Amino acid sequence: MTTQQLYEQIQKKKSFLCIGLDVDLNKIPKHLLETEDPIFEFNKAIIDATHDLCVSYKPNTAFYEAYGIKGWQSLQKTINYINENYPEIFTIADAKRGDIGNTSTMYAKAFFEDLEFDSVTVAPYMGKDSVEPFLAFENKHTIMLALTSNEGAFDFQTKKVEDKELYKQVLETSKSWGNSENLMYVVGATKAEYFTEIRKIVPNSFLLVPGVGAQGGSLAEVCKYGLAENVGLLINSSRGIIYASNGTDFAEKARLEALKLQTEMSGIISK
Repeated sequence: MTTQQLYEQIQKKKSFLCIGLDVDLNKIPKHLLETEDPIFEFNKAIIDATHDLCVSYKPNTAFYEAYGIKGWQSLQKTINYINENYPEIFTIADAKRGDIGNTSTMYAKAFFEDLEFDSVTVAPYMGKDSVEPFLAFENKHTIMLALTSNEGAFDFQTKKVEDKELYKQVLETSKSWGNSENLMYVVGATKAEYFTEIRKIVPNSFLLVPGVGAQGGSLAEVCKYGLAENVGLLINSSRGIIYASNGTDFAEKARLEALKLQTEMSGIISK
């Protein structure tokens, strides 16, 4: 999927919502535990109930890997279901990979060719040769960690190196890498005041923004400082949507929570 196609979906749906499919068997409705594949059945219901309100789904692979081969099979069934039934949806493998060249190439092949995700999250700590292998895949996107929403982000990301914060150096340096037009960046919603500075460096790049909702981030604040001409934002909500109810009405309640965000986004886009 190209960024233009993603933008067209945003305009059509009046939404830049990304829904995180982070499935914990301890939190899903109990009646699903009786099915052959509870994780997939949960995801399928959420997807069917919300696909017209969002432009992206983001499974965090840890929530699947934790269940071994069965979890990985559930992930494959989930991405296959999205691609076959809602191919307009932008899919994100939230895997946070990053290793030296040959290894990164294999990670990229796993997510882009085998699972057929549109994008994957990566960690930039090992630098250029750990990220460029992901960027080599046509019409696939690499979403690089830039400024995250967790408390530990201040340990390194905002520290100054030669009078410039590290996250700014990461952003600036990455623009010089091969096929950097395929880069997107993770910027946490709880860091809304940093978006102005980030937009000076990457004015039109798409930013994946976790932290709205359960983590306390403000959609209005993020959009005030981070909105670009092409919108350029994918606002992720996971727990606030998918765990809106643990009863048999879980999909309906998830839709209502997604609709609240989509309605707010529609108002922002239409201004």
